[in-house]
Amino acid sequence: MTSVSDGVKELRAPLTVVAPGERGATRIADRVVAKVAAQAAGEALGKLPRDATRPHATVTVHHGTARVRVHLELDYPSDIGDRCGQVRRHVVERVGALVGMEVPEVVVHVERLHLVPAHGAAQGRTR
Repeated sequence: MTSVSDGVKELRAPLTVVAPGERGATRIADRVVAKVAAQAAGEALGKLPRDATRPHATVTVHHGTARVRVHLELDYPSDIGDRCGQVRRHVVERVGALVGMEVPEVVVHVERLHLVPAHGAAQGRTR
């Protein structure tokens, strides 16, 4: 198809529709997914114990699915199983929403427990 514009001929290719599978793909690096997972774990935990380190994650991505390992520290006493379940659910939800990947597995490693002093308990050593 040709068109004339100010006396200059332009060649324009006819518009074609490219199938979505042929347009290319966006690849999200494993480390980006790991950062999203670590942030989600921190969101699920809420306030961390005073001397706890922030959660970190490692991720393996394969064909649009992400297998996640989250390493974190918890306060004690608490329901450790329930807290780990909250972390798993929130990581699956947030990685799916933000990155668009299915997360069939979230392994939670509790690295350390932090003893939370009871209200009114005396500070110091006891024997």
